[in-house]
Amino acid sequence: MASESSPLLAYRLLGEEGVAFPANGAGGPGGVSARKLSTFLGVVVPTVLSMFSIVVFLRIDATGPSGLRVLPQGYGWSLLYGSLLLGLVGGVCTLGAGLYARASFLTFLLVSGSLASVLISFVAVGPREIPLPPRPGPNGSSLTPGFGHFTGFNSSTLKDNLGAGYAEDYTTGAMMTFASVFAVLFNGCTGIMAGANMSGELKDPSRAIPLGTIVAVAYTFFIYILLFFLSSFTCDRTLLQQDYGFFRAISLWPPLVLIGIYATSLSASMSSLIGASRILHALARDDLFGVILAPAKVVSQGGNPWGAVLYSWGLVQLVLLAGKLNTLAAVVTVFYLVAYAAVDLSCLSLEWASAPNFRPTFSLFSWHTCLLGVASCLLMMFLISPGAAGGSLLLMGLLSALLTARGGPSSWGYVSQALLFHQVRKYLLRLDVRKDHVKFWRPQLLLLVGNPRGALPLLRLANQLKKGGLYVLGHVTLGDLDSLPSDPVQPQYGAWLSLVDRAQVKAFVDLTLSPSVRQGAQHLLRISGLGEPLPSSEE
Repeated sequence: MASESSPLLAYRLLGEEGVAFPANGAGGPGGVSARKLSTFLGVVVPTVLSMFSIVVFLRIDATGPSGLRVLPQGYGWSLLYGSLLLGLVGGVCTLGAGLYARASFLTFLLVSGSLASVLISFVAVGPREIPLPPRPGPNGSSLTPGFGHFTGFNSSTLKDNLGAGYAEDYTTGAMMTFASVFAVLFNGCTGIMAGANMSGELKDPSRAIPLGTIVAVAYTFFIYILLFFLSSFTCDRTLLQQDYGFFRAISLWPPLVLIGIYATSLSASMSSLIGASRILHALARDDLFGVILAPAKVVSQGGNPWGAVLYSWGLVQLVLLAGKLNTLAAVVTVFYLVAYAAVDLSCLSLEWASAPNFRPTFSLFSWHTCLLGVASCLLMMFLISPGAAGGSLLLMGLLSALLTARGGPSSWGYVSQALLFHQVRKYLLRLDVRKDHVKFWRPQLLLLVGNPRGALPLLRLANQLKKGGLYVLGHVTLGDLDSLPSDPVQPQYGAWLSLVDRAQVKAFVDLTLSPSVRQGAQHLLRISGLGEPLPSSEE
C-alpha cells in the first residue's frame, strides 16, 4: 500500500521515518507521501496495544461511588455507545495510517501510565474490603451485593488461587470452563499479526515485522505474567470471579485505570480496523470476490484505502448487534484460530514443497513447528466451540471452492503444483532401470503428430494402447534457431496442452525445433520421457 498524505498533521513524532508533509499536504510526486512507519510505530506499538485488548473484558460499571447511574444502561444504550466509539475509530483510520500511528503512540503512553499505576497500587495499597457489583436475582430482582477482599501480598491467598475453581460468569450466567476461559484470554494474543497487516506502511517490512513482533510479544508476555502473579497473590477468589473491574477498586487513582481501559479498547479497535481494511483492500484489488468487494477498491489521491475502511466499519457495526462481549469471545477466537491455522498450513506447504524463494530466517522454524501449530489450532477450536469450529471450517472450504471455481490470478502460482513437483521428482529418482522386469512391463509411447486438427482419433487410440504407461505427444517444427530471432516452439505449448485437455487423453507434450523431421524425431526419441520411463516405441 502506498503511504498516505494527510494535511491534518504535518509534524513528525518519535521515530517515524521519512520527510514531513509539505504545507499543501502533498507527499511528493503524484500526491503520494514518501513517509514510512518505523519499526516502533508501525509494528511494536500496534502489536502491544492489540495484545492488551484483553482488558476489554475487564467490565466497567457505569455507576458512581454512591451507586447512582452515571450513564444510562441497557442493550440499546450499549449499542449506541459502541457505535459512537466505532465512529471515532473509523474516522481516525479513514484519515490514513499517519494519523493512526500518532493516535496509537499517544494511546500507548496512556496505557503505559495506567499500567504503571496499577502495578504501583498492588504494592502501595493496604488490605481492604471491596464491594462487588450487584447480581441479578430471580424475577428481575437484584441480590444483595457481597464483598471481595484485597489482602495485600499473602501466601495463603496465592495458595487458594492456584486451583481451577471455575464458577459462573456473573455477566452472562454461563458456567465457565477451561475452553471458555481460554477463548477470552486468547484474545490477548490476537494482535500478533498487527505489524504484518501494516506491511505496506513500513519502511523496511522484512526487518521491522519479525523484530517488532518479537519485541512486542516478549513485552506483553512479561506484563501479563506480572499482572497474573500480582492478582493471584493479593486478591481472593471471590473478588477475581465476581468483579472483572477490580483494578479500579484497588488503584491509587481509579480514573487512570478507566482511562487505560478505554484507551486500550480504542487502540485495539483501531489496530484491528485498519489492519482488516488493508487486507480487505488487497483482496478487492486482486478481484478475488468480484463485485462483492468492489467498494473496497476505492482509494484517496494519497493512496489511503478509505473505501476498505468504511467497508470494514460496516461489518464491525453488524457485529456490535451481538451485545455482550463473552457471547462473541468464542466465535472471535475460533475465527482467529482458523486464520492462524491457515498461516501455519501455508508455511508448512511451502516448506514441504522446498520452494526456493521461501527461506525463513527464524532459527527455530521447521515443518514440525508448523504442523504443531496447525494441530494445536484445530484442537483448541473444537474444544472451545465444536459448532463454531465446524461452521468456520465449512465457510473456509466454501470460500476456497469459490476461489478455485473463479480461478485466481495466474501470476500468483499454485503451491499445489510445487508440492506435486516435489513429490513426483522424489519418486522418479527412486525408479531404477536396473530393477525392471518383464512381468511389470508396460508400453511407453511416443506419438509424432504432424497435423493436430486431424489427429484426434489417433490420439485417443494411442491413449487406449498405453495401458497405464507413458504417453508422449511429439511434434517437430522445422527451422534453425540460429537464424531465428526467438524460439518459435515455446509459444506453442499452450495450444498443445489445450489439445490434450480437449481430447481427454493422459499424455505429456514434447516439442522440438529441427532442420528436418528425421532429425527432430531422433531428438524426441532420445530426450523424451520422465526419469526412468522412456518411450519404448514410436508411431
